Amino acid sequence: MPITYLIIGVTGAISLWAFNNPALFERLKHWPYAEAQRGEYHRLLTGGFLHADYVHLLFNMITLYFFGGLVENWFDALFPGVGPLLYLAFYLMAIVAASLATYYRYQRTPYFASIGASGATSAVLFAAILLAPTLSLYLMFIPIPIPGVVFGIFYLWYSSHAARRGGDGIDHLAHFYGAVFGFIFPIVFKPELLPRFFQQIEAWLSGLLG
Repeated sequence: MPITYLIIGVTGAISLWAFNNPALFERLKHWPYAEAQRGEYHRLLTGGFLHADYVHLLFNMITLYFFGGLVENWFDALFPGVGPLLYLAFYLMAIVAASLATYYRYQRTPYFASIGASGATSAVLFAAILLAPTLSLYLMFIPIPIPGVVFGIFYLWYSSHAARRGGDGIDHLAHFYGAVFGFIFPIVFKPELLPRFFQQIEAWLSGLLG
């Protein structure tokens, strides 16, 4: 997982640097108003390397660590030689795709800003769910395995609901569109992944029913 380790290392380094450098934090955060009014479009990408605190950073990087390897290995197997670079492009594009969702909604709202790799890690998680929909996932503090496809449906519903409700300081819209991007991106390169996804679910349901 060399690219996954690289992303974790770079994200950790920039986040830790920004913890003690408010000017850097302000310069790099995803701020739709500044992007639209000043043309500071680098923020669409750089905001994905900042975090609010150590817990926020740790949670995102743990998610990336556990699911990034599966997705990176898939890219490597499908595109020998260039797979790791394509995986890196996928991750960076996921940050931008997630940021664009809030850019279009909040570009005229001066007080809104967003940070964190959650949109990109959601993309990695949903790419993993596409590849292995019955993969067992665990919610925090609940030691019961949840099939990836079930977790994914709940995640999308909750992110959409929470984005409409708002008020909790979390960019749920970026989570939702990051997840959608992560599911669709591999299909663009390998369309047969979609029927294979449903075949795996059908086989899993058949096993449950009998």
